[in-house]
Amino acid sequence: MIQFLLNQELRSEHALDPNLTVLNYLREHVGKSGTKEGCASGDCGACTVVVGELQTDDDGREHIRYRSLNSCLTFVSSLHGKQLISVEDLKHQGELHSVQKAMVECHGSQCGFCTPGFVMSLFALQKNSDAPDHAKAHEALAGNLCRCTGYRPILAAAEQSCCGKQPDQFDAREADTIARLKAIAPTDIGELNSGDKRCLVPLTVADLADLYDAYPQARLLAGGTDLALEVTQFHRTLPVMIYVGNVAEMKRIDTFGDRIEIGAATALSDCYEALNAEYPDFGELLHRFASLQIRNQGTLGGNIGNASPIGDSPPLLIALGAQVVLCKGETRRTLNLDDYFIDYKVTARQESEFIEKIIVPRATAEQLFRAYKVSKRLDDDISAVCAAFNLRVENGVITDARMAFGGMAAIPKRAAHCEAVLIGAPFNNAVVERACAALAEDFIPLSDFRASKEYRLLSAQNLLRKYFIELQTPHIETRVTAYV
Repeated sequence: MIQFLLNQELRSEHALDPNLTVLNYLREHVGKSGTKEGCASGDCGACTVVVGELQTDDDGREHIRYRSLNSCLTFVSSLHGKQLISVEDLKHQGELHSVQKAMVECHGSQCGFCTPGFVMSLFALQKNSDAPDHAKAHEALAGNLCRCTGYRPILAAAEQSCCGKQPDQFDAREADTIARLKAIAPTDIGELNSGDKRCLVPLTVADLADLYDAYPQARLLAGGTDLALEVTQFHRTLPVMIYVGNVAEMKRIDTFGDRIEIGAATALSDCYEALNAEYPDFGELLHRFASLQIRNQGTLGGNIGNASPIGDSPPLLIALGAQVVLCKGETRRTLNLDDYFIDYKVTARQESEFIEKIIVPRATAEQLFRAYKVSKRLDDDISAVCAAFNLRVENGVITDARMAFGGMAAIPKRAAHCEAVLIGAPFNNAVVERACAALAEDFIPLSDFRASKEYRLLSAQNLLRKYFIELQTPHIETRVTAYV
């Protein structure tokens, strides 16, 4: 059984189909049709809902953290122990919520199909920011598409509703909601079981290891932003899933003297602060990693584990010399991330083995790290090429080089020939040009609808040139850049 709050209503579910998304649960099982399906792939934001989770600050204060999510990519099992809020829940005692009023008064809606998703993104923004600036509003709404109104009035609604906000019914009920969430906090393995399909929800790494050993055919579900597409886009059935999002040990971020250890189930939005503090380019890239809804849901371990050749984080992590800790039963092994990827969708992970955490070396003064993303649009788009460069230069000579690319091969991959040209050579234009030529030996990229092979190779070479120019003239640095 799983339990969660549907706004303030306790829901206990056991026999639901584990492949059921929150979107379809709302529309088909509880009759809340305000949440819309626009794309079923997490691109349009029409299905946005907000999920509240009980959090405890370092000072011991308990509060509810509200996050916007794409309900079309969220399986119901991930709600275990949480609060689900949909657009119907905002109106209170016959009065529209302040974000709904702002959308009306600022003329932020026309046909209205996308409006519930925008309203929920604004609600989450209001809850998480006292006075958001334009950048925060843009980030909160970048995952919501409107096809008829235009975004100026919607941004005006964000300013009106979030600057000088007034307490609402959720603030008034916070103490009661906290008590109710504590009362349903999971204490044992949860399960959804429809007879022929099941999803198990462990609470500890040890339980996860035991379950995965017992069900090696199971699909591990973290954020689900990739896995759910098998159901919503390809109409496949997932017979057994194990949801890892309630394993607290795998949602930790621990900083040590020489490294950061990030639990594999940590949401990408939670990774931002730690990674941005060490590597600002990593932080910049995370701002362009899909939408805020996806970053609130997708995990760093999932972005590695799905072994996509165009995942944004692996090239950066490889260039930084990151490692993964793999767990199977009571056995753990640590593997360099560039050794984890073997071939397209093939990794070094063994049966019943899972990524427990990612180890990222901390920045040093000698590192010259930069990252770049080439995509057709700035926000909420997949990379055509993602490049990460990490050099050490002493007295004008390159002593170490780690260059990694996504979108250039069947796996995220280092540029070995390019690195060989650079190591031991002076860091000058002539050497960089030889290194650019060597990239043609490292990669024979494919052509697809995102870019041709010629464009990809030329982009990779030009990004290396850009890296060199920016280091020579840092005042023109533009960091993570889109090329349209």
